[in-house]
Amino acid sequence: MNWQQLISLLIVGAAAFLLLRTKFQRRKFSFARDTHCGCSGDSHARPQYSVVYHARKGERPEIIVKLK
Repeated sequence: MNWQQLISLLIVGAAAFLLLRTKFQRRKFSFARDTHCGCSGDSHARPQYSVVYHARKGERPEIIVKLK
């Protein structure tokens, strides 16, 4: 085994180690993410809108607002 193969194996091994470490490492507790606090609670009660922009060359552009 020459030095280039050794270096390439070390790089692959380090990358595999880092990927596996992030997969099995415990996630830090985030109050906002884990308890859904900090998000607007009544977001489901508000109407949701969809905006569609439609324009073609030589035609008048249109903006359509749809209620979901």
